[in-house]
Amino acid sequence: MDNNQKGLEQIEGSLGVAKAVALARPGVVCAYPISPQTHIVENVGKFVKGGALKNCEFLNVESEFSAMSVAIGSSAGGARTYTATASQGLLYMVEGIYNASGLGLPIVMTVASRAIGAPINIWNDHSDSLSQRDSGWLQLFCESNQDAVDTHIMAFKIAETVGLPVMVCMDGFVLTHAFERLQLPSQEQVDAFLPEYQPREFLDPKEPISMGAMVDPDAFTEVRFLQQRKMVKALDVIEKVTKEYREITGSKSGGLLDCYNCDGADLKLIILGSTVGTAKDAIDELQAQGNKVGIISLKSFRPFPYEALRAAIGDTKNVVVVERAFSFGARGIIAPEVERACKGMGTHISTALCGLGGRAIYGTTIKDVVAYAQAGKFQEEFTWFDINSAVLNRYLKDSEGITLPDGPLAESQLCESVRKVLA
Repeated sequence: MDNNQKGLEQIEGSLGVAKAVALARPGVVCAYPISPQTHIVENVGKFVKGGALKNCEFLNVESEFSAMSVAIGSSAGGARTYTATASQGLLYMVEGIYNASGLGLPIVMTVASRAIGAPINIWNDHSDSLSQRDSGWLQLFCESNQDAVDTHIMAFKIAETVGLPVMVCMDGFVLTHAFERLQLPSQEQVDAFLPEYQPREFLDPKEPISMGAMVDPDAFTEVRFLQQRKMVKALDVIEKVTKEYREITGSKSGGLLDCYNCDGADLKLIILGSTVGTAKDAIDELQAQGNKVGIISLKSFRPFPYEALRAAIGDTKNVVVVERAFSFGARGIIAPEVERACKGMGTHISTALCGLGGRAIYGTTIKDVVAYAQAGKFQEEFTWFDINSAVLNRYLKDSEGITLPDGPLAESQLCESVRKVLA
């Protein structure tokens, strides 16, 4: 940004995102409240009503499914379109989520990531956004509110260039409700970066076309091939758009990934979202003690930046993926993608699972993960951290006669205990 820090404001993350969305001049915003994204659309609604955001139709709808349905209709009608949701709301949208990507509609949607029930939990993890990894949407993750402000503006250009919708995923409450000093670009800067929307294909009564018509087996595979081609193309588009945005605004946000203290690192942690900030502070302390630990902040999960990640990992043989969601009956969600990126490199990749349902990830958690990795204790790919063994033991001892050890719990320990009981 410029040296006099014009546009610097101490504001809530949700307000910062709402201002960023307004700077992108959407033509339609459809809103349904669900925590923790509600403040975003509330603020956008205030901008529309107060006249700060002109030529925008703000629609209150009766459900998240309706929000996505309206978004599909408005985008297909040729309007720059925005909405936001979280958790159960995202799941309620799912039919429309897949339709939006299949139709190639450049909708931008904030996902203020939050755990999925049951049991009911309104706090942050990544189970909602990652549940939609195969929906055909680009998924961009933000590590800070500044990152969220910049990524939302870039998301409109990325979506409109590629012809696919974009989820901008920011951690619920941890970011949405946190107050930070945010650098907001000027309207002139955003207009120079993001021109007035010119839809490439839209419904026009004067020139009728069909969108989303039935496709039989003779053509469906080709449709999916082209959709995948767009997704792969998005890797280059994200990098190009990021470069353009940085040149105009001076921002450091965006890109496919970001490396921190990675030069010469013996161990690298791969992390999504706001946990990166906590990890950086912990890593700084460990570096001062002589530990060579780096962080790779993964910004783009879909499309997955295999080549960029492979280069970022380099010759480091010890990699831990810190995950805030997992696949039941399997393991982490990010780690298998990392394995694909590192195929043939001889890299040992482990998963540290923590922070589910908003459980705090402290600097001590990160230090425990590092110590565990450095001691070679990651024998299995899936390890629980900061788990309350006392709570589990009250249940397991009564029901199955299993007693779990204290400290980080490897999946293999639990499985071995179960096997002994069942034998």
